[in-house]
Amino acid sequence: MKVLTFAVVIGALAALSAGCGGGSGAAPGQGTSGTAGQSGGSAQISVQPVGGGTLPGITVTGSGSAKTVPDVSDWSFGVQSDADTAAAALRDASQAANRIVAALRHAGIAKADLRTEQVSLYPRMTNEGTAVIGYSASSSVQATVRHIAKAGSIVDAAVRAGANQVSGPALSVSDSSAQYRAAADAALEDARSRAEAIAAKLGLTLGAPVAIVESGGGSPGPVYDRAALSADVQIEPGTQEISATLTVTYAIS
Repeated sequence: MKVLTFAVVIGALAALSAGCGGGSGAAPGQGTSGTAGQSGGSAQISVQPVGGGTLPGITVTGSGSAKTVPDVSDWSFGVQSDADTAAAALRDASQAANRIVAALRHAGIAKADLRTEQVSLYPRMTNEGTAVIGYSASSSVQATVRHIAKAGSIVDAAVRAGANQVSGPALSVSDSSAQYRAAADAALEDARSRAEAIAAKLGLTLGAPVAIVESGGGSPGPVYDRAALSADVQIEPGTQEISATLTVTYAIS
């Protein structure tokens, strides 16, 4: 077995800084095209010397990602009403909000996917700001559309029911577990590739992984390269990348 000293490690890592960290040139966390990809940025590298009875090892960080198409969209539908009194403004806004909710329920949105977002009331003043001339009330409801192809018709139903404030969509994936597993597989392959390159440069034999730490993952913003059109309003879900990062320590000899 080769015993590494810090002098050898420092010299080897200096040589590796240009050759091993280049990869494919992509930024860390970005995947290659296809279902799953590996990042090409520089690895986080440490070579642990022999000591305390432990075997030396190479620690690298690998990243991977997998693309998926969002299938859930969240919307906010609101209404604003003006009246001479605060009570009348609130009453009108509440009645309008109830009509919107009824229309959304009729369009197929489950009750559990509808929730009141906000209710507000404020006075309307004269241009000089010296007197109250009326009141404005607003109310909004958030709706989760679980079939993104129906999003356009859902928006139309809310507007026909009186919604005059519409915002969205906030796109998400209902179940990203399969994509995360693919991203984690790609991250593990990426880590192994990096460790093999380092071991080859040092003239070492790479062994099995002795420690794996999941460093987190996530869903970056959507990449708009695929469109799904509804019958009325165009909704483009694009794609989202589910990412995974693993820090792996491999035994060496």
